[in-house]
Formats: sequence, structure tokens, C-alpha cells
Amino acid sequence: MPVAGLRAPGELLGPDPSPTGAYTSGDIEDAEAVKDRGRASLIDGLGARLYDPSLTEEAMTELVAAHLATFFAMEASILLPEEQARITQEITDDLLRHGPIEPFLADPSIGEIMVNGAKHIYVERRGKLVLTRAQFRDDAQLRRVIERIVGRVGRRIDESSPMVDARLPDGSRVNAIIPPLAVDGPTLTIRKFTADGFTIDDLIRTRSVSPEVAVLLEICVRGRLNILVSGGTGSGKTTLLNILSSFIPSDERIVTIEDAVELRLRQPHVIRLESRPANIEGKGAVHIRDLVRNSLRMRPDRVVVGECRGGETLDMLQAMNTGHDGSLSTLHANSPRDALSRIETMVLMAGMELPIRAIREQVASAVDLIVHTSRLRDGSRRVTHVSEVVGMEGDTITMNDVFLMQEYGEVDQYGLFTGTLKPTGIRPVFTERLAEHGIHVPAEVFGDTYGAPRRGTPQRGTHQAGGRS
Repeated sequence: MPVAGLRAPGELLGPDPSPTGAYTSGDIEDAEAVKDRGRASLIDGLGARLYDPSLTEEAMTELVAAHLATFFAMEASILLPEEQARITQEITDDLLRHGPIEPFLADPSIGEIMVNGAKHIYVERRGKLVLTRAQFRDDAQLRRVIERIVGRVGRRIDESSPMVDARLPDGSRVNAIIPPLAVDGPTLTIRKFTADGFTIDDLIRTRSVSPEVAVLLEICVRGRLNILVSGGTGSGKTTLLNILSSFIPSDERIVTIEDAVELRLRQPHVIRLESRPANIEGKGAVHIRDLVRNSLRMRPDRVVVGECRGGETLDMLQAMNTGHDGSLSTLHANSPRDALSRIETMVLMAGMELPIRAIREQVASAVDLIVHTSRLRDGSRRVTHVSEVVGMEGDTITMNDVFLMQEYGEVDQYGLFTGTLKPTGIRPVFTERLAEHGIHVPAEVFGDTYGAPRRGTPQRGTHQAGGRS
């Protein structure tokens, strides 16, 4: 049974772009021709004022609307008021905002927008891809929208630098790539973020985590354990990292480090650092690794790295092993065990010829917990593993799965899998370390045995806070 509100793959989403649908039967005109004349009139009439940085977006919108109202009056076309409003909105979106994808940016049910050239725009709605009716007029219009986005954050995109990561004012992540690398035309991918952000209660309600796991994660963050969030692309790693970061006490100094700012911490003492690409002369680049090293001189209580994807992993491990307990980060991996292998590979990318055993000892000493997220076949994003890094046994890093996703192979009335996180019956070693510092994990979090009935749902926020030395 499909999820309520979802369209089948390939079903068109959005208004019918047919120009004849915009006019009365007695006045068949070409909508694109009217829009083109209105756009040309606007550019001729306002000129450089369209790009006046002293005008706010609201003031510019009013200016455009007033000019187009005069244009429609002079056109003498028999247009209905709602048709004039629609064309005004489309021209405004094209010149000042994001063109035909503007309605999708405003739609809270859409999580991702994928533009494959001017004529193919897909969106992700509740984990499913949907082809839309919306189109850019041509590659030039799409290119202008991309340049407008990246220009707002001081980035550039051209033939000499045809790839860019940027962000929208609301924090949504943007990736763009243009010809000659993108063979079929400019490609734009936007991963949206909700205005208010998710909370742990939202994840419990959508069954992304169980109440027991929510309690455990909050305790682990407040107890200053070093936590990595692993998972595939689009599995919800950054969302979960944001939520974990919200558990950090408000009296701690937090330094966040990202390629493009995405984290939204609400604590009062947060320093946000963002990497910088090279300028047009190929100079001035500041990499994540440079920022991680610099952050250690800023007296942080916590270091939060948006994603480890290269040599900065070595510096992150060094931070975790030199008194910066409670650090958080994400990385791409297919499982917690694969995450450990990826860490080894990324440490080697730092250019240090370290023995594998030395790297593994660093990892075993630094990382306490790996939380793995997955996007399931039903489109939902869930935590599937909560695994403790125990230590070394010979040359192997030993791990214990504390919670595992158990799938029942059935779907509910919403088309979602009925599987849930279950405790494995293993009590983590770190609970003893936390207890030494006055932090006690409720016994009912782990259950008696794998799959055993609970002794009641533990309450979050009731444990005693503290830290480890």
C-alpha cells in the first residue's frame, strides 16, 4: 500500500505548464510570449535597479509588481487578475529568486530538489522521487539561478571552476555542476532543511529511533562520549547530528566545522567555522583540516565536525584523544564496521605513513559510539545500529552492537516497515565509566534479553548530568 499523499514514481507534480491554460477561450495568447515581453519591459524600465544591493527582497518584489501592473495595463490583453498574478509571480521568481523551483522550496513536504538540465526537475517527497511538470526555459535561465545562489555566499561557478557547494539563506545545502563536466546541461541539487529543525521527539514519532535509544543517546552526549554518526547519502546523518548537538549543555563552548554551514545549534556559546575554496588565482583555500587544527587553539569544550571525508579525520581523532571529549561528527559508510575501515582509509589520506595498528589503536581509544542510519526501501530514514567501540583484541578493533534494527517484513497502513530497534542484551562498557562520574543509565533502556518485554519506557532528561575526566 503506498504512503498517503505520495505519487507514483514518474507521475507529474505541479501546475500544467501549457500556455493556453492561462488565458480565456476568447483570447488565446502565448503565455511565454507575454512573460518574455513583461520580462523585457522590466529590464528596460528598471535596469540596474534590479541588482541594487541597497534594496531588500521585499522592496524589490514590490517594485517589480508595480512595474508589471503598468505593463499589463498597457498590454490591453484580456487577462484575468489571477493570470496576471501568476505571470507576475513567475517573472519575480525568475529574476529575483529561483525560477520554476521556487514553489518546491516553499513546499514543506519536499525534502530534496534535483534539476537534471533545464527540462527535467525531480523532487523527493517522503523518500520517493517524483518527476515534476516544472521546467526552466533553457540552460541559460538555470545557469542564472545557480550563479545567483552561489554568489550570495561568495562562491563562484564557471568553466574554470565548474563544481560548487553552497547554501541557501535558510541553510539548505546546494550542489551545482555545469558543462563541460555536466554533459547534458547544468545540474542542481538542493537538500532542504526544515525551518524549525527536527527534535528527538520527531524522530520517535516517525519511528526513526525508539524511546530507549533516545534516552541512551542523550545520556551519551551529556556524558561526553565521542560519537560518530555513519550512514549512506541522504540517510539523515546531518539531521541526527543536529539533534545530538542539541543535548550539549548550554554552558559549554562549542566549535562547529563544516564545508557549507548546515548545523543549527541553539546553545548561546557556539562558534561556526566554514571552509573556503580557492579564489580565481587558485589561492586562499582553507580546508576542513586547517579549521580542525585551528579549533583546538580556541579552547573548545566540544568540537563538532559536519562530516569527516579526508585527512581531517586524523586531526579529529587527535582532538578526541587529547581532552576534547564529547566530540561529534559524521561519515559515509554502509555499516558501523565499514565506518571503522573508512576511518583508517581517511587517516591515511592525511599523508602520514602510520602503521595500521597505530591507527586502529587511535580509533579504539578515541571513538566510543557509532550510530548508523539507513534509508529503507519504504523511503523512511531510521537508526539501524547503535554500536559501542570496546577496544583492541590483537590487531582488530572490537565492537558490540547495543541496539539493532529488527525488520518484520511487513508494512503498516502508511506503507512503512514495521521493524523497530531492539536491544541486543549487551550492556555497554561505557556505562560503568559514566557511573564513575555520577551518570547512571536506566536499566530498562537495555531490557533483560534481546527482544524481551520492557520494564517501562525510561524518561529522557531525568539522569544526573556530569562528565568524564
